[in-house]
Amino acid sequence: MTALEHCDVLIVGAGPAGMAAAVAAAPSGASIVVIDDNPVPGGQIWRDGPGASLPTAARKWRDALARHANIRVCSGTRVIAAPARNELLLEDAERGWRVQWKKLILCTGARELLLPFPGWTLPGVTGAGGLQALIKAGLPVEGERIVIAGSGPLLLAAAATARAAGAKVVRIAEQATFSAVAGFAANLWRWPGKAAQSVTLADPQYRTSSRIVSAQGNAQVESAWLLQGGREVEIACDRVACGFGLTPNTQLGQLLGCTLTVEGAQALAVDARQLTSLPNVYAAGECTGFGGSERALAQGSIAGYYAVGDERAAKQHEAERARWDVFAAQLHRSFALAPEIKQMPQPDTLVCRCEDVPFSALADCTGWTDAKLHRRCGMGACQGRVCGDAAQFLFGWTPPAPRPPLSPVRIATLAGLANEDDARQ
Repeated sequence: MTALEHCDVLIVGAGPAGMAAAVAAAPSGASIVVIDDNPVPGGQIWRDGPGASLPTAARKWRDALARHANIRVCSGTRVIAAPARNELLLEDAERGWRVQWKKLILCTGARELLLPFPGWTLPGVTGAGGLQALIKAGLPVEGERIVIAGSGPLLLAAAATARAAGAKVVRIAEQATFSAVAGFAANLWRWPGKAAQSVTLADPQYRTSSRIVSAQGNAQVESAWLLQGGREVEIACDRVACGFGLTPNTQLGQLLGCTLTVEGAQALAVDARQLTSLPNVYAAGECTGFGGSERALAQGSIAGYYAVGDERAAKQHEAERARWDVFAAQLHRSFALAPEIKQMPQPDTLVCRCEDVPFSALADCTGWTDAKLHRRCGMGACQGRVCGDAAQFLFGWTPPAPRPPLSPVRIATLAGLANEDDARQ
């Protein structure tokens, strides 16, 4: 049988929201367990590694976690399933086990929205955030010519990371218009820290109203074609990084039965207490909609305080959350994807990379289930995490409902769970 552990508060995700939730809940004396699939706390935004330069805030929150003896951090740990009410099945490199919780806080973050275009499967093409993660993990890019394309401030952050590692960023192609970006920048005075950050990220290679058309090359990327100002230009490069925003990670919340928002990118719906539609299940950070680390920290603090019944302390963070909610709304409006982005894939462009399903094979499908049954879209290793998001954007299909296991799992872990079910009977 799999071992069974207990805690008062279980937090899934050790990014800014998860760390803030744990630190907020800790003074209550509650037993707190934080699980995360990365080697150390920080999440995607504060990812550590040989090539990473951690900001002061990341070290501050990591130190705060370590100061509380009632917080146990389980790194390198994944959620596999929810075998019973108030219980999750977990697995790390050594074992599988179950945790029963009294309060659950979902801080599962977001993933990059990757959209298909000709050549996006060539070696050397990654997501913009993916490029950042690779560089922080030690990928050598010194001397490489890099084209970064897509939408949102992440493009500039990825460019800064690449340049600091010795790469030459030859173009940053932002699909939003000049007026949209200028309007966003003009309002940054309301968030002085963001305004100062924008100055440090400014780049002479930044172009608005510009998007990727294709990546070209034989064995790897050799050039990128971009549409700029109504004309196509070719730029020689060694690497292409494309990101079109973020998609909230809602799989675990959906598996548990949490309601999703109905507008924009589907996220976990929460109330003023960060409480989901389920009792005793809270959510914070970018799984509730993306808006930056500051918003995630405020939401996480509120969720952590409410989880241990400290309403007065939670309310002290409401103004900060509201301030960053306004920033998030401005971000979404300014960098909304233009309809023309849907025209990027050609008939032979692969949409499902795992199963080699081209765009033309999906054009006549009536929905996700039809595409999955008759075209094998979403049947590969990513289980629809990449092509499902792309299909939702391109065709408006409802993403597939998550089913366990949520992650690849050892047979021994599942066998132990099966033995437990037999024992209960």
